[in-house]
Amino acid sequence: MQNTGTRNPATTPTHCPYCALQCGMNLTPVDGGTVEVSERADFPVNRGALCGKGRTAARVLAPGARLTSPLVRAADGTLVPAGWDEALDLIAQNLERTRAAYGADALGVFGGGGLTNEKAYALGKFARVVLGTSQIDYNGRFCMSSAAAAGTRAFGLDRGLPFPLEDIPRTGCVILVGSNPAETMPPSLRYFTELRENGGTLIVVDPRRTRTAEQADLHLAPRPGTDLALALGLLHLVVAEGRVDRAYVEERTSGWEEARAAAMAHWPEQVERITGVSVPELREAVRLFCAPEAAMVLTARGPEQQAKGTDTVGAWINLCLATGRAGRPLSGYGCLTGQGNGQGGREHGQKADQLPGYRKLTDPAARRHVAGVWGVDPDALPGPGRSAYELLDALGTDIRSLLVMGSNPVVSAPRAAHVEGRLRSLDFLAVCDVVLSETAELADVVLPVTQWAEETGTTTNLEGRVLLRRRAITPPAGVRGDLEVLHGLAGRLGVEKGFPVDPEEVFEELRRASAGGPADYSGIDYRRLARENGVFWPCPAPLADDDADDRTDAVPHPGTPRLFLDRFATDDGRARFAPVAHRPSAEEPDDAYPVLLTTGRVVAQYQSGAQTRRVAELNAAAPGPFVELHPRLAARLGAAEGDPLAVVSRRGRAVAPARITTAIRPDTVFMPFHWPGEGRANTLTNPALDPDSRMPEFKVCAVRVEVARQPSPHEVARQPSPHEVAR
Repeated sequence: MQNTGTRNPATTPTHCPYCALQCGMNLTPVDGGTVEVSERADFPVNRGALCGKGRTAARVLAPGARLTSPLVRAADGTLVPAGWDEALDLIAQNLERTRAAYGADALGVFGGGGLTNEKAYALGKFARVVLGTSQIDYNGRFCMSSAAAAGTRAFGLDRGLPFPLEDIPRTGCVILVGSNPAETMPPSLRYFTELRENGGTLIVVDPRRTRTAEQADLHLAPRPGTDLALALGLLHLVVAEGRVDRAYVEERTSGWEEARAAAMAHWPEQVERITGVSVPELREAVRLFCAPEAAMVLTARGPEQQAKGTDTVGAWINLCLATGRAGRPLSGYGCLTGQGNGQGGREHGQKADQLPGYRKLTDPAARRHVAGVWGVDPDALPGPGRSAYELLDALGTDIRSLLVMGSNPVVSAPRAAHVEGRLRSLDFLAVCDVVLSETAELADVVLPVTQWAEETGTTTNLEGRVLLRRRAITPPAGVRGDLEVLHGLAGRLGVEKGFPVDPEEVFEELRRASAGGPADYSGIDYRRLARENGVFWPCPAPLADDDADDRTDAVPHPGTPRLFLDRFATDDGRARFAPVAHRPSAEEPDDAYPVLLTTGRVVAQYQSGAQTRRVAELNAAAPGPFVELHPRLAARLGAAEGDPLAVVSRRGRAVAPARITTAIRPDTVFMPFHWPGEGRANTLTNPALDPDSRMPEFKVCAVRVEVARQPSPHEVARQPSPHEVAR
């Protein structure tokens, strides 16, 4: 829909509820209690462009698509409508009963990367202050935690992109590793198109020839799970060809000699054998990356969702540091964060090991500061808890009751059938969601909560740009906000103060809690966000006069669009190389499971699909799961286009139609992960965890592939062995 140039006074400028671009959009109320979405050209990230998900986001506001009443589990096992007091009373009673019987750590809290900063902050505070539990984490652990761990290790601070997206078209070369923005965040593709129009080059690393890879000057298609070897092989060539920026390495980094020695053990021919990327392709990638004055490496879930994801990202950061491509204008390493508020969601306390402001839960000074804001004893705050998968794996044993807010682990978690079983084994499960997701269907109590257009709050996009999402319409009767839920539960559990329902009041407290921390929001307020197109953190508040609590006439901090230009956030200001070496994936193919599975997204669906699968236009474009495989593998299986294929791993079996294409390696199959049921890709995936980030290995596991239909006698006679299929 086009802007007319004159905005309707009833129109509200706001942001999309989906990915981490947080695209600007306008919402205008229409009959029926919903809104019409239109372009908002003034927001610099998307400049008016919207993908299909953004354009249809208002469809999920319709009463038929969403929950409008609390539900409780009746004696006959069905979910039936209930009043809010009854539902909140049931939750509070069961949480208190569990705590009395088993202790506070028998209570679990699982949050979501789509929650606003205010809700993420309040949820972390609720878990630690009201419940007293350490057992809180969120689905963002599945998204970018390896990049966060590697970035913190190298630079002393993690922010998805340490520079704005507008820098991408002005650099000389981008290596895009394991990312397909043409489908995952389509409005961002223009930045890479403009890069090439400006004379820059794009290198895409992906085992599939995706829509993004088709735009690249060079496409490297490594075997899944070998991105670490690929990065080390490129660094080896940088050293061997004399392309190291020695002055930069000496002046701004530490640990180079150890990292150099580790890379030199990965010579090009060895890397070719491991990855399947030829030596000439490796040399061409190094030439393209090193030729211009400025260049970037951007990673996404491909290299990160591995049991060695932190080291893999660290190896790509090493490549940037060795060539002087970090902490300089138009150069650097960045992570393309996926979830809508994946960045802000992990900065303010719903991650197992963090306090607001990106503070470490184990840091005594951080505990004192946050406890002072909360008005509690620092010693009363619990320590770090389990990471996301470990928390889910402990359900029904150590953790007996669980509160889920804005997540659908029945579809999104690795080894999903096992996680579903653990959820079913709980003594008590409560879920807050917009729709009756597959996880909500298992709950004892389901609470219907407001959506993005029905509430005000802040999010932080992949650039570290803090944004104000504004309420455009009144939610339906029977629906409440998550902050109201936490307020109601806190009061019932004996904490009468400290959980306001006004998001601006919560944000004011968040500002104080984050002040002085790595992710300092103290210089940002709602009035400023209403005037500006976002403010980049860190943004500290102006220093106060000795005679006053604050300075209304002080010049506000401008925010920090570009990090590390003067120094890195380490104690000595130097970036740190990581001495890493390639190692195999947690699960390599064998005779029983000879094929590699990798997973990902499609353009018309989002994450677990809980919302997008309720939109007719999106379902028409992407109606269900599929198995993408190469024609050579299909021929060996005797599979034709559309045949049902069974993909079997050590954890389970999924069935979906065949989609035959030369865009994938012959030794690999791909499945999108948006659907539940028989085609649930995460039934198959491996929960092996990265030792640093605790990220599961979603991106690679060993499977066998079979034609699911009953074969004819002729097909039985010529059925190849699993080992032959792998060849």
